[in-house]
Amino acid sequence: MKNVNIKDIAQMAGVGVSTVSRVLNNHPDVKEDTKEKILRIIQEHNYIPNNSARNLKRNNSKNIGVLVKGIYNPFFSQILQSIEEKIHEEGYSMIIHYNDSDCNEDVNDIGEAIELIKEKKLRGLICLGGDYDNIDEEQLVDLGTPIVLASTNIVENVNKEIFSSVIIENERAAFEAVDYLCSLGHERIGMIATGEEDRSIGTLRIKGYKKALEVNKIQYKEECLEIGEYTFTSAFTAMDRLLDKQQDITAVFATSDIMAIGAAKAILSRGLRIPQDISIIGFDGIDFSEFFHPSITTVKQPGEEMGRKSVEILFDFIKKKKKHQHVVLKTELLKRESCLSVISEEKYEEKEAECY
Repeated sequence: MKNVNIKDIAQMAGVGVSTVSRVLNNHPDVKEDTKEKILRIIQEHNYIPNNSARNLKRNNSKNIGVLVKGIYNPFFSQILQSIEEKIHEEGYSMIIHYNDSDCNEDVNDIGEAIELIKEKKLRGLICLGGDYDNIDEEQLVDLGTPIVLASTNIVENVNKEIFSSVIIENERAAFEAVDYLCSLGHERIGMIATGEEDRSIGTLRIKGYKKALEVNKIQYKEECLEIGEYTFTSAFTAMDRLLDKQQDITAVFATSDIMAIGAAKAILSRGLRIPQDISIIGFDGIDFSEFFHPSITTVKQPGEEMGRKSVEILFDFIKKKKKHQHVVLKTELLKRESCLSVISEEKYEEKEAECY
């Protein structure tokens, strides 16, 4: 007979893995008949819990980990400062680890998170960015260490009872940015994104871009989309390629402020003007975007609130005040100097007439 695991026990009992875990850890919030059923199945199948994981659960460490995906995104710096302040208020210490798993295809983000928890004996972990659509439910439950996923995408098929999250509506925010460009009369709108293989936010922001074009009856053209990374240099190169292919574009949406600044530099280096020749919108709301010339219109994420909320949720769970929580924060479109209307007086009158 093969060794059964916690998932097998849950399936035989007709309950969730988290319920089995609560029984194993003697939590009071399980119905007595359910508890007896699970314990009977455990005894019948001689199930032995993962002791190393359970011992980790009982550690008295006062360390909270923060796993940051990538090292090039200054938006995370704003969140980190907020996180550190709140963690210190609770009398705990923060351990930061930068995850560059993009450079190694054999490493996945949830695996990196689990290894960090084990190695540092963390009481809790906050993950900034990353892809978490392949969560190992049994391993996470056995660890018993609360995880908060922040500034990422939470896919529908993941069991949300085993972690917490603090996110924004990436698709909606991208839609609003591109829809704003459309409202200014732009019809040939390019996009610089991290690509649909970026499952965390890249796919959603591309969806928002396409949806805005569709709603405004503008045909999506594949050649108007260029793929880059979250760096100035990569975005500069992507914008160069875009200009080589589509020299008639009048606006560009970039999926981060860093990428918008890199793209803006490429536009200016061609002797083109912003916004007179090409308007541009970024995403994040970092300080660089405000102090670039011209200042860049951007989708502002509530970084400080995201960090603060992540820590609050984590300690609510550690102190057993609440179970896992999922919070969606609002974004704000900051309209600055980098966007210009291209609606002529004649077109404006036509649009006004359509409204009556």
